[in-house]
Order: sequence, then structure tokens, then C-alpha cells
Amino acid sequence: MRTDIPADRHGSFARAVKSLVVPRPIAWVSSRSAAGIDNLAPHSFFTVASSTPTIVQFVSVGEKDSLRNIRQTREFVVNFAPAGLFEQINATGTDYPAEISEFDAVGLTREPSLTVSVPRVAESPAALECRLHGDPLAIGDSFLVFGAVTHVVVDEQAVDERGPVVRALRPIARLGRDEWGELGRIRSIRRAPYRDVEPEADLP
Repeated sequence: MRTDIPADRHGSFARAVKSLVVPRPIAWVSSRSAAGIDNLAPHSFFTVASSTPTIVQFVSVGEKDSLRNIRQTREFVVNFAPAGLFEQINATGTDYPAEISEFDAVGLTREPSLTVSVPRVAESPAALECRLHGDPLAIGDSFLVFGAVTHVVVDEQAVDERGPVVRALRPIARLGRDEWGELGRIRSIRRAPYRDVEPEADLP
């Protein structure tokens, strides 16, 4: 038996979808207003949009400070969201007034970025510095924001000759309801090229 989720004005469809599209990586976005106020907020609709050029995307559900700041300055940073900063990440999701910086409110340290004016979170093990690519795209009640990655930085303890090491980074992910998740079992498998999996032709 299955349960049908009715579409209604109370948003049960959206809640169900957010509980099923999991785990969702978190874009912990730092931005700066035209007045110089640094904002920091988690956005859990986040992924890569393009490999070449390297572009990431996140969704602002509604017009929030992150979106307003990025429209003004066209710069932002996606800070990595590690399990060790779980409480602070959640706290920066509070709807602080625009004149209050979440960096100060939750006790995080600003770190200068290399290619943008927006600061990084010093306590985060990695960051993607970005410039706005195009204009935010309105979709329903949300806005899709694209960022061209201009610089990548990773703690030396969390990177090897092949790149970032996920076990060392310990990402945290958003689930449904008030639930969050951490890394569980990690499996590795290589993609097999078609020539290795195609069936042998029938012999005459």
C-alpha cells in the first residue's frame, strides 16, 4: 500500500518533496550588502550547474538577504557546511534583521577572500568564491542563483593529490522536517565504458 500526498494550500506537496529529495548539500552562502553588512545563510537547494565553465547554483526560497545582497554586489561565497559546525549553520538560518551580521550573531570569524570582496567563514574547511552569472531566475516563489566559481580553497588536512577528501571534510546535509544527516557508509565504484559491457555479437 502507498499513501497519496494531496496537493493543498498548506504545502504538503512541498514538504513531501523536500523529505524525498534527500540528502541535500548545503550552500552556506556569505554575501555583503551595498551598505557593507555581511550576511551568512544556509540554502539547501544547491548543486553544480556546469563543469566548464565551473558554475554552481542555489535557490533562495523567497526574497531573502542573500538574494538582495548578491543582486547588489554580484558576488558571494559558498562556504562548505561541515558536521562540526552544525549548530552555527542552523543558527545562521534565523531571520535576523538585515542590519545584523550572522557572523557576529553566532560568533564566526571572517576570512578575506582572494577574488571577491565578500568574506569567507574562517572556521569552514573549504569555500567557493563566486561571481553572479547572469541574473537570478524567478521560478514560482523562489529564485535560482548561478555563480561562476572564481577560486576554490580547501584546508590542507582535507585534500590530497586527487583533490578534496570527503571523509576529512565531513559534510552535513539537509533532510526532511527538522532532520539533518552526516556521512554514513561510503562506497566506491568505477563507471564501466560501453565497450566493456556490450553483449558479444551472435556468431554466424
